[in-house]
Amino acid sequence: MSPQPQEAVGAPLSRVDGRLKVTGKALYALDHTGDHTGDTAVHAVVVDSGIGRGRMTGIDTRAALAQPGVLKVISHLNAPALPYQPNTLSLNPPGERLHVFQDDKVLFHGQPVAVVVATTLEAAQHAADLVTVTYDARQPSTDMADAPAGEPQTYARGDADKALESAAVHMEMTYRTARNHHNAMEPHATIARWDGDQLTVWDKTQWVYGTQMELATVFGLAMESVRVISPFVGGGFGSALRTWPHVIIAALAARQTGRPVKLALTRRQMYFGTGFRPAYEYAVRLGSDRRGRLSAMIHDVRAETSSYETFMESVLTPGQMLYSLPNVRQTYRTVPLDVNTPLYMRGPGYTTASYVIESAMDELAHQLGIDPIELRLRNEPDTDESSGLPFSTRKLRECYAVGAREFGWNRRNPKPRATYDGDWLIGTGMAAGVYNTARNEAQASVRLNADGTALIQSAASDMGPGTYTSQTQLAADALGLTMRDVTFRLGDSLMPPAPPHGGSWTMASVGSAVQDGCDKLRRQAIELAVKDAESPLHGIDPGAVVVRAGRLQVHDDPARGETYQQLLTRNERTHLRTLGSFTPPTGPERFSLYAYSATFAEVAVDARLGLVRVRRMLGVYDVGRIINPELADSQALGGMVGGIGQALLEHTVTDHRDGRIVNANLADYLVPVNADVPSLRAIYLDGDDRNADPIGVKGLGELVAIGAAPAIANAVFHATGRRVRELPITAEALL
Repeated sequence: MSPQPQEAVGAPLSRVDGRLKVTGKALYALDHTGDHTGDTAVHAVVVDSGIGRGRMTGIDTRAALAQPGVLKVISHLNAPALPYQPNTLSLNPPGERLHVFQDDKVLFHGQPVAVVVATTLEAAQHAADLVTVTYDARQPSTDMADAPAGEPQTYARGDADKALESAAVHMEMTYRTARNHHNAMEPHATIARWDGDQLTVWDKTQWVYGTQMELATVFGLAMESVRVISPFVGGGFGSALRTWPHVIIAALAARQTGRPVKLALTRRQMYFGTGFRPAYEYAVRLGSDRRGRLSAMIHDVRAETSSYETFMESVLTPGQMLYSLPNVRQTYRTVPLDVNTPLYMRGPGYTTASYVIESAMDELAHQLGIDPIELRLRNEPDTDESSGLPFSTRKLRECYAVGAREFGWNRRNPKPRATYDGDWLIGTGMAAGVYNTARNEAQASVRLNADGTALIQSAASDMGPGTYTSQTQLAADALGLTMRDVTFRLGDSLMPPAPPHGGSWTMASVGSAVQDGCDKLRRQAIELAVKDAESPLHGIDPGAVVVRAGRLQVHDDPARGETYQQLLTRNERTHLRTLGSFTPPTGPERFSLYAYSATFAEVAVDARLGLVRVRRMLGVYDVGRIINPELADSQALGGMVGGIGQALLEHTVTDHRDGRIVNANLADYLVPVNADVPSLRAIYLDGDDRNADPIGVKGLGELVAIGAAPAIANAVFHATGRRVRELPITAEALL
């Protein structure tokens, strides 16, 4: 069979939706009107709990209701009972999700206790300030250090305790990471409208089907009675992977008022109205021989969760397979606190584990006087020792080699606190990264019109990686069309289903469905041509026909052919249509599927002030086939910026007296700004992993954030000679 020309995939093309975004024509959740039959949307503002734990003893709404334009104040005192049926297909963690306005309990500071609905936003905001809530307050438990942990999740192979006792080198370290919030640019917002028993929601979500399912189960509706629309998402990092209480509140307010309702969380409310990366305490004990060959590692992990749901993430996986280790023991305990429930944040679990494991490896390298890269090479496994499976692809050695060469690692003085630039101490560090290559079921509809244009649709999302563009590239090549003749649409629950937009599986899953559908349709058109007596391709072997720029032609005789438009018009077809699908293989896995990275960082630390500046970073990635290098760079460089935030700046601070988050704003919760971001560079190794999926990709968006923070932390140690085992690394810790 002649190969279909590949002209769009692999090219650094600009985003197809870029013009819409820079001209303000891309409509985000709150930009929609929700109007229907002349109804103008009204505004809702949530009233938050002022205590961290207890019960409400009264809610005085008289002053609020007296304000002009106020339509209703809803609380547990007048809200209808909602079914809150089980939602087994959601990303809700085990436990029982928060039931908004269903009782008088307060489970955390900032919990929604009422909502004001008014004809203008200003009226709703003012009235919300006038709602008075009285409480029977109790002391909340918000400090993980003082709270008991739950039952552990465990893993073990070999006898780690015995191996540790006999190890020539024995090290024990405890690392701590702060709670981090996603802080995407677009706030969480929802517009809800009822038409009889039909609910339509415009929402900031990374999974339209997840939001549809949650609304259906909470309100006791059939799935087809709920439509969720989300064509654009202004950043998410995982924060919109589940349906938060404000979405339910918007739908409830719309039903109670009979009007479309707009509800947006303020920046402050996003710190307790949505999830976060939980804080961790992670103790490591490791043993090795004098040459640095690891013999045992013991991991004891504690992480915060809420009192009503048990959130856990894949924090144990890297410690099971990243390095060759005959003896491993792990325990992972969650600590229930009076806080809202955490959620996945970029590189969930792996980011925390990578910081700890890669810092520990750096500490071992320093103690033994071995180069950090060489230590890692001495502990490279031949197979995945957690599963016994062969690696599908694992080019971590090449990541190290390319990174060392391009970063100039050989110029490094291995001695800490030995390199100066004036008053600045200079240090370099590196870290390995790993993330599992996940795939999930997906579908995509493909329609080829008689004018030679194509429309592809799937209920996927695009929070920034460029789903619109990458899927258009795949479709253009598979159909043999130019990019301008292909339109890809997403973000509507009426479209064919797609998995959550997270976990680095959108490209593999949705992309494979798009590839399948477009291949089917191209073959359908070719079959129509070779069976058509009036076609120049009549009687030709279908396997010899390719399509380029909308023209079906013989691979070895390009002059012989015709366009899609000519073929469909002559056959009186308005269009051809197919449904593409992708389902991961069932049964036991045959390969260990992961993507890998090596991240390098150079920092400068003011010797007197302890101020840290990142000077340059380099990431080298083994991620299979790259669909669009420009989009990949956007992800990789953004991941490094996130790593700077995690390593040096980001820290949610809680007042344990009442559970209040004291820095719930972008003035006090620090994130990297342009002045913090140095020269960044990404390199992608050649790859095409067809064991992972039909299009050969391995996922990039999560991986790029995983090795960044430990590379920076290791560079800070090399610069100063002081090991800080707590993130973020502050100036006070270095003075």
